Amino acid sequence: MKILAVCRGVPETLPGKKAKTGINKRAVNGAVMIDELGLLGDAICNRKHHGGPDQAVYVEGSLTLDWWASELGRQLEPGAFGENLIIDGLDNSQAAVGDQFIAGDLVLEVTSARIPCATFAAKMGDPQFVKRYVRAGRPGIYCRVLAGGTVSGDMPVTYRPYAGERVTMPEVMATFGRRLSPRDRARYLAAPIHHKLRALIEGDAL
Repeated sequence: MKILAVCRGVPETLPGKKAKTGINKRAVNGAVMIDELGLLGDAICNRKHHGGPDQAVYVEGSLTLDWWASELGRQLEPGAFGENLIIDGLDNSQAAVGDQFIAGDLVLEVTSARIPCATFAAKMGDPQFVKRYVRAGRPGIYCRVLAGGTVSGDMPVTYRPYAGERVTMPEVMATFGRRLSPRDRARYLAAPIHHKLRALIEGDAL
């Protein structure tokens, strides 16, 4: 595996929207520092729902983006889904909470799946895209930063799978907001899952 692209965004307003968003990411030439809150210089406009230590970096796998390019019938430029990193050879559907991606000094730990929203649909120019994304079952990957570092395109990436019971990205998206069975609840809570998901599962208010 290797990093295919490192992407950052600036505050912009999408057609039909009033609030600014940083979802429009573009590939960066050169090295970028990543700390516990994400890529330095990357715009995060709605901090209630985006950013923070447990979703500091948004990752897409090249295999998943290739699938979407075929599904949509067009090429996807780096940053097309609002991702920060594209990892070559990665299939989002195989990633699980607690998996780690290591590039140089940087250590990322998977915390949750992307749950699509109206801003994402507006970016894609399709009001039905949220439903389409959910049906596809290939959600993007949110990560926390266990160790910061500087990254750039073509850096090799080491994949370290979670040692416990796996909670995959498709599972996280499919069960979001739903009551889990006792066994699944225990499995989810045993993994290093996003703190907001943990609160939901435990029955606490966000």
